[in-house]
Amino acid sequence: MLGPLHRSVLMILLSVIGCQPSADPTTSPTSPQISDSSAEASSPHRPGHAEPNAQHDGHQHHRHHRFEDAEQWAKMFDDPSRAEWQRPEEVIDYIAPAPDARIADLGAGTGYFAVRWARRVPQGRVFANDVEPDMVRYLTERATKEGLDNLVAIEGSADDPRIPEPVDVVFLCNVFHHIEDPEAFFGHVRDALRPGGRVVIVDFKKDAPEDAPGPPPAMRVAQDDLVAKLAPIGLALLRSDRQRLPYQYIVELSIGPK
Repeated sequence: MLGPLHRSVLMILLSVIGCQPSADPTTSPTSPQISDSSAEASSPHRPGHAEPNAQHDGHQHHRHHRFEDAEQWAKMFDDPSRAEWQRPEEVIDYIAPAPDARIADLGAGTGYFAVRWARRVPQGRVFANDVEPDMVRYLTERATKEGLDNLVAIEGSADDPRIPEPVDVVFLCNVFHHIEDPEAFFGHVRDALRPGGRVVIVDFKKDAPEDAPGPPPAMRVAQDDLVAKLAPIGLALLRSDRQRLPYQYIVELSIGPK
């Protein structure tokens, strides 16, 4: 049975994608079991990506819990209604990867963005990372079913995404607010960038409405605070966008001059 903390975690995740449970999640035999992980809706930490992907984000708040029934979570994380506010194709258009780009999608969850990346970079490769083993299993099977030979699922850890080779873009959607130690985690991210590589972070605006998808306001990270947290490890702001998405900002960073 879920304790008070895990019950609140589940309710937050459901609210992220606009779902209301039909039964008490502490007693429903079909409700996913949450414990310790960074995948949420993505993933999760992340839904699709920590929140509809998590990592998680997707992690002591609701930073650490598991997503052990990927098929069950996929019904929520990949719900078509999510596109109304997540606007995945617009996000990818903004980032505009080259057809042969190598992309690491961290907190990929059930693959909401990962499969879209794979289709956009047919000559490239997508590393879909998650800390939850069942999400990695699901991603691997999904890539096979959808004929995406350039999509590779990898299992990371809470402090190291374990990106297997240098990449052009590192992407995190609804994940940043789940990461316990951004400097340590993004130190690995920085080291995995190819020359000219970019880190793109999509996360919830601090001033988004309280009833917006995503975490409660107290857990959200303001855009300026996010940029400030990553400056000490050499990641500098390239550009940002607060208008494209109704509840989230997009921040693009690169390795700044030394």
